Amino acid sequence: MMYKEVMEKLAEYGSEQTKNTFLRHGAAEPFFGVKVGDLKKHFVKQVKKDQELVYELYASGNSDAMYLAGLCVNPKTMTKEKLEEWVQGAYWYMISEYTVAQAAAESPFALELARGWIESDNEMTAVAGWSTYSNYLSITLDEQIDKEEIAALLKRVERTVHEEKNRVRYVMNNFVICVGAYYLPLHEEAKRVAEVIGKVHVDVGQTACKVPLASDYIKKVEDRQAVGKKRKTCIC
Repeated sequence: MMYKEVMEKLAEYGSEQTKNTFLRHGAAEPFFGVKVGDLKKHFVKQVKKDQELVYELYASGNSDAMYLAGLCVNPKTMTKEKLEEWVQGAYWYMISEYTVAQAAAESPFALELARGWIESDNEMTAVAGWSTYSNYLSITLDEQIDKEEIAALLKRVERTVHEEKNRVRYVMNNFVICVGAYYLPLHEEAKRVAEVIGKVHVDVGQTACKVPLASDYIKKVEDRQAVGKKRKTCIC
């Protein structure tokens, strides 16, 4: 498919209802309001064959096209410079927390980028950093993970989560959940930190979204006997 064809087809699948939902969550014009399920069903198979098209879609600035790019990209072939370009273009959390972070987590530069982005003063860049590390934990074997670094990040969450920027609080809370769910060596420490931080308050605007209580979420993973089970991919 050509870029123009994809954009025209995205417009066909857009709806005012989905668009209004995304607007409440932080999206901004221009975009069409295409459901993620429709992106997966009607676009991915064709688009992922052409990585130059993927990059063109992301560069469009259209939120639907940007999210589609994240579903179709081959992270193993992305350069660090391209990922830095992507994070600079991530203007709301759906792109930063999912599209950029998931691609970065499966790239050869996952840790380098996560460490740098976490320290950013830009809220969406910091969001991408924490989410990159969370996704990295979900797909990486325990023996390849730096236990001391994860422990230090847990301590950081424990100390600062309630003082961070709004959406950063959300992804820091999710980092605790991901350590508890995916990284067995610090499962118990994640449970302890989850209890200490308690309820994390995030302004989700005029939406029905809720911030999960980390301790409850980790308990559900325990109940399913799924602690430490890794995912094959974090791109979804």
